[in-house]
Amino acid sequence: MYPANNQSVAVPMLPANYYPDQPATVVQHTTVNVTRERVRDHIIYSLCSFVHMGNPLCLGLLAVIYSIKARDRKVMGDLEGAKKHATIALCLNIAVSVIFGLFVLSVIIAFSVILSQSPYYDYGPRYNHWN
Repeated sequence: MYPANNQSVAVPMLPANYYPDQPATVVQHTTVNVTRERVRDHIIYSLCSFVHMGNPLCLGLLAVIYSIKARDRKVMGDLEGAKKHATIALCLNIAVSVIFGLFVLSVIIAFSVILSQSPYYDYGPRYNHWN
């Protein structure tokens, strides 16, 4: 692709007085460092709360709506509004997770209580099939 005798050539830059009819200008540079905070919109957590956790009391849907609002505000440049909506979305996601966890825990407890009251749960000497 490149020829074997490809040599690098030094090319001189234009001298400062190349355009003699124009006056010399001084260019001043100002450097501004703008640090942008990263605002998390929690869209993935909201979608998981909406789809996988059964959406108790429609809180998962509200979390998705606030996550989308946070993302829109972040794109528009309104970081304070984006933080506010992202915080609300995170609180709703946590509430959905707690409600779902309590529901799962109550189902496990109810199943174990029902199973413990079953007559076939006692594997004592009466139900020993090996002797």
